[in-house]
Amino acid sequence: MATPRTRMHQAHELGQSIWYDNMRRGLLRSGALAALVDKGVRGLTSNPTIFEKAIVASSDYEDALRQLAAAGKSTADIYEALVVEDIRGACDLLLPVYKESKGVDGRVSLEVLPELATNTEKTVSEGLRLAKLVGRSNVMIKVPATPEGIPAIRALTAQGVSINVTLIFALAKYEEVAEAYLAGLEDRQAAGGSFAGMASVASFFVSRVDSACDKLLNEKAAATPAEAAGAQALRGKVGIANAKMAYEIYQRIVGSPRWKALAAAGANPQRLLWASTGTKDPSYPDTYYVDALMGRDTVDTVPPATLDAFLDHGNPGSHLETDRDGAKKTLAELAALGIDLGRVCQGLLADGVKSFTTSMTALTNGIAAKRAAIVESAAPPPR
Repeated sequence: MATPRTRMHQAHELGQSIWYDNMRRGLLRSGALAALVDKGVRGLTSNPTIFEKAIVASSDYEDALRQLAAAGKSTADIYEALVVEDIRGACDLLLPVYKESKGVDGRVSLEVLPELATNTEKTVSEGLRLAKLVGRSNVMIKVPATPEGIPAIRALTAQGVSINVTLIFALAKYEEVAEAYLAGLEDRQAAGGSFAGMASVASFFVSRVDSACDKLLNEKAAATPAEAAGAQALRGKVGIANAKMAYEIYQRIVGSPRWKALAAAGANPQRLLWASTGTKDPSYPDTYYVDALMGRDTVDTVPPATLDAFLDHGNPGSHLETDRDGAKKTLAELAALGIDLGRVCQGLLADGVKSFTTSMTALTNGIAAKRAAIVESAAPPPR
C-alpha cells in the first residue's frame, strides 16, 4: 500500500528537503526511521549531543557495549564502533534516496570530534579518516565553521569529501564557508578530480539566534522605556530575518559566473541547511521556523518533536523569499538599538563548540563508566 502524501512530501515538491535531526540505534532496529523515510525524511544529521542522549541515556547499546568491553576495547574504540555502526546503518537505509536524488539527498552526517575545532590539520586528517572508516558514499562529515574549520572545509572538499559545515550563525561567516567550498571545488578541478558523488550543506542556525537576541531585546526594553516598544516588536524576528539574508547570498552565489562554470563541470551547489529549527520559546508556534524558512534548494534538519508537529499541522509553502525588505528592516532596527548581531553570532559559535565538547565529555565518561562496570562484573571473584 502506498504511503499517504505528507507535509514532508509537499515540502519536497516546493524544493526543500526535510532531514531528521536525531539518531539512535532503536530507530534503525524498530523500523521507526524507515517509516519516517516513507513519510518523506530525506536525510539525517547527528552531533555529540544526540549521541550522548542515545548511548548514555538509553538501553539500545547495552549488548554492543558488553561485547566491546569484553573484547578489551578502550572507551574511545567503543565510542567509535557504536557511532560508526549507527551511521553505516542509516546510510544503508537512505541509499535509495541518495540514488534517486543523484547524490543530493539521502545523506547522513557524522561530526569530527569537537575538541578538534581549533586545529585545521587534525580536522582534515580526521575528516578523511572518518569518511574512509564509514565507507559509505552518502556519508557527510560535519566540520564546524570556526576560523580553523574554514581552511579544513576547503582542503576536505578538494580531496572529494562531502561536508556538512555546522555552527554557522553570522552572514559574514556563511560567506567564508561558501568561499571555502567554491575554492575547494576549484582546487579539485585543477588537480583533475571528479565531482561525482560530492555534495555539501551549510548549516545555518536559526532559533538560537532568536534566543540570544530576545534576551538582549528584553534587557533593552527594561532599561530604556522609550525603546521598549521597538525592542519588543523585534522579538522572534531576527533569526528568520538573518536566514532570509543568508538565502539572498546563496542566490547571488549560484547566479555567479564562477559557480556556473563549476556547475557545468558537474558540481552540486552547497545548499543552505536550516539548523536549530525547534522552537525554544513556548510563546512561538511549534512549527514557526520550519514554516517560515521553506523554500527552493534548501534543507531543514528537524528535531523529533518539531517534525511530529510539522507533520500534524505545519504550513508548507514557499515562504523563504517573501518580505525580504522586511527582513532587512528587522536587522537594521536591531542595529539601531545598539545590538551587534555579529558579536551575538560570534558568541553563539563559541558556545556551540563548547556545548558539543561538553556533550562529548559526558558521552565518553558515560561509556567509560559502563565499560568499567562490565569489566568489573566479568572479573573472577577474589580468593
